[in-house]
Amino acid sequence: MDFEIVGRIEEVETIAVGGRIRDIMRLRWRFGEGRWRKLKGIARVRIASGAVCKAELHWYEAHGIGRKMMKIKRFLR
Repeated sequence: MDFEIVGRIEEVETIAVGGRIRDIMRLRWRFGEGRWRKLKGIARVRIASGAVCKAELHWYEAHGIGRKMMKIKRFLR
């Protein structure tokens, strides 16, 4: 699903760090070494149809590498 973040990501929370991440080997192979963290947060997003709604997002991030593999986990009211 293609989407664009509209505004800021709020209520950012760490889910897992380093070896506690299930996909850590794939992240290191694809993007490189780093202190990888899995995070979640809430933001307003514009989906492909043009509708803007609030959603819970999950993504991976490492210092010096940035946010990678961001996805919408669920839509909120």
